[in-house]
Amino acid sequence: MTRTYEVRTYGCQMNVHDSERLSGLLEDAGYVTAPEGEQADVVVFNTCAVRENADNKLYGNLGHLAPVKAKRPGMQIAVGGCMAQKDRDTVVKRAPWVDVVFGTHNIGSLPVLLERARVQQEAQVEILESLDVFPSTLPTKRESAYAAWVSISVGCNNTCTFCIVPSLRGKEKDRRPGEILAEIEALVAEGVSEVTLLGQNVNAYGVEFGDRQAFSKLLRACGEIEGLERVRFTSPHPAEFTDDVIEAMAETPNVMPSLHMPLQSGSSKVLKDMRRSYRQQKFLDIIHRVKSAIPDAAITTDIIVGFPGETEEDFLETLHVVREARFSSAFTFQYSKRPGTPAAELPDQIAPEVVADRYQRLVELQTQISWEENRRLEGRVVEVMVAEGEGRRDGETGRLSGRAPDNRLVHFSSALAPSVEATQIRPGDMVTVRITRGAPHYLEADGEVMAVRPTRSGDAWAVRQGRPADEPRQVGLGMPSIGVPAPLPDAPVCG
Repeated sequence: MTRTYEVRTYGCQMNVHDSERLSGLLEDAGYVTAPEGEQADVVVFNTCAVRENADNKLYGNLGHLAPVKAKRPGMQIAVGGCMAQKDRDTVVKRAPWVDVVFGTHNIGSLPVLLERARVQQEAQVEILESLDVFPSTLPTKRESAYAAWVSISVGCNNTCTFCIVPSLRGKEKDRRPGEILAEIEALVAEGVSEVTLLGQNVNAYGVEFGDRQAFSKLLRACGEIEGLERVRFTSPHPAEFTDDVIEAMAETPNVMPSLHMPLQSGSSKVLKDMRRSYRQQKFLDIIHRVKSAIPDAAITTDIIVGFPGETEEDFLETLHVVREARFSSAFTFQYSKRPGTPAAELPDQIAPEVVADRYQRLVELQTQISWEENRRLEGRVVEVMVAEGEGRRDGETGRLSGRAPDNRLVHFSSALAPSVEATQIRPGDMVTVRITRGAPHYLEADGEVMAVRPTRSGDAWAVRQGRPADEPRQVGLGMPSIGVPAPLPDAPVCG
């Protein structure tokens, strides 16, 4: 009988893309996706190790599956990703009903390990210390018909004291530009119109093969690919962010005016303790240069509150940078100890109640700024790429949702203006709307849709639903898809 599978993903965009590969591997081996609401024969956890509660979340979920597995002979559970790379044998000691544990460097081994565990009737633990096969060579089941992740590198050469990722993902390994562009061209041929370039530190791309301007050249090369409408990337590192990248962003029409630039702290002292290799003024200078070259750029960030030794004065420096930079949004985190990181051994760990107070003040400030920045866009006409149900209230309100060029989420009315010929609006298509209200975390366009531009991406989405690309139908509301390159709240982008 055909066996079913489910992949559960935690953490950053790199993990999301790895899960697409895990799905592709399993389907290549003959597995099929478990129908919604049914228990899968194989459950794969693709884990994160960045946050303190990652352990509790994983083992809690494994605990819930233990009695289910006991009642289902032949069911298998696999644990991969950063937590598996870190904990190794600990996983099967704490959860002996787990069948397979695999690391970040050997995701391609999953089907073989599952079969070996089934035949030998014992857990298989395989953790490699370095990359076996570059992940992009593996089969991939893309979750989105119109937007795709494309890895340009894996690993990280930085040594931030709070981050465990380099020890779990290894040193940076770069793909050759030709391979990346060939993958993008193949995706566009399949109907994809938006790609997000992925790396732990994208602007360090090219160091391995000796070209320090390789990333800006890659962005410009993306601009030459016919049919590729939107290019994004995540995540750069402020210490290595150079003017040639800003110029490439400003001069390449399909590179979108959105940038994720991790701050982590606004205090130069704390940045030094974090081993971040840039200081407050350098960060602000980058922000000012980006906004000067790309006035409509929406800049997002990561901020950690309560790093060991952070004083009230240090925290106020962070608030100063937030006010100066005016981020469109921020992923904010309370510092948590991660075993195996230098920061876990630092003195002057901050009391939890102090961290919580600072965190709340930071969130309140950033929410106010996000709201003010979004309200500035009221009345502006934007072209939105329709997404597959990113708004939770879409089904209740009849609205559709999508992303503006600057990656802001836009909820819009599905009513068409009299001048617009009656047509279907599909995920992947483009609509032109006027922003009527800016909320703290999204934009609303409650007027009529001013224009609809059907795209090959919309055609590809329709075909995925088993419909002819040109079949007339009413506006459809889908469910959220992990394949859409939108920020994930689970963990900070590494950078």
